[in-house]
Amino acid sequence: MTPDIVQQALQPIVTRTLGKQWNITQCRRLTAGASAATWLIETNVEDLILRLESGAEQFGTGVGKTVEAKTQQAAGKAGAPVAQVYHILEAHPQLGNGYLMAKLTGESLAPKILKDPQLESARLRLTAQCAQALATIHSVPAAQTAFLPLQDATTQLSSLKSIHEGFGETLPVFTLALRWLQDNIPHCPNTALVHGDFRLGNFLVNENGLNGILDWELTHLGDPMEDLGWLCVRAWRFSRPDLAVGGFGHRSELFAAYEAASGVTINPDSVRYWELFGTLKWGVICQYQAYSFLNGQVRSVERAAIGRRVAETEYDMMQLLHDIVEGR
Repeated sequence: MTPDIVQQALQPIVTRTLGKQWNITQCRRLTAGASAATWLIETNVEDLILRLESGAEQFGTGVGKTVEAKTQQAAGKAGAPVAQVYHILEAHPQLGNGYLMAKLTGESLAPKILKDPQLESARLRLTAQCAQALATIHSVPAAQTAFLPLQDATTQLSSLKSIHEGFGETLPVFTLALRWLQDNIPHCPNTALVHGDFRLGNFLVNENGLNGILDWELTHLGDPMEDLGWLCVRAWRFSRPDLAVGGFGHRSELFAAYEAASGVTINPDSVRYWELFGTLKWGVICQYQAYSFLNGQVRSVERAAIGRRVAETEYDMMQLLHDIVEGR
């Protein structure tokens, strides 16, 4: 899809939605992921972001762009820091499915967030802000997101097991982690809206801290502790493995701030369960990326490189299982 096609198709929508004074001056494609294409829409008033389905394959249980947009709207209505969705596209003849939203400011690259001196004060606030944001997301009334699939631990483990075994590669650590996770599913008192990919890389951070939460592709209904555990997965700590929460904070601070914001008492063992689950999930995703390259589906050096990280997840799973057994 060319920039001219996007501009011609989108201008009438912008005019109807935002007003006749809004004129698109340029459309520029920012990313082209497996399941989405993101466009920067420059106008004479302010910049916008357009998210479109790319039509390519997608891992696991990702939702479509229409559902993603509706979920983002519900989270925003509850007070979560997300971009305002202006218009949802459903089977548009030129653009397909997608949505138009405001463009938020901030840095999204994890290495810069963790190292930039100008973001030092932001990093000090980030753990508490993430806890507040998650408490807000998890408080969204179920009736507002009834269109989402229920993805509890049992359902997701079954899916991950099927995907993993489909590669025809026996990995003993994966087998061990799957078995432990299946045998130790924690009780979930309340099903809630789950972001599903709440981590560095999907945050916009400015000098004041968390300014936006991106990429709701894996959103679903499930155990809210899944989001906390995913945030603590070692892969998302980047250059700071010593700081369990995203490479910028400590579990104790995250838990205390979440309890204060939500009124929910956290069982650290449940979060640790979901941290192990998230590590296994990332390992299967790494396998998926590798085999999409090896099978010739996507000729991408990036996917091949990510596939090499399967061994990292094996080490992380063994370390987590050891810590769980030792009661650490």
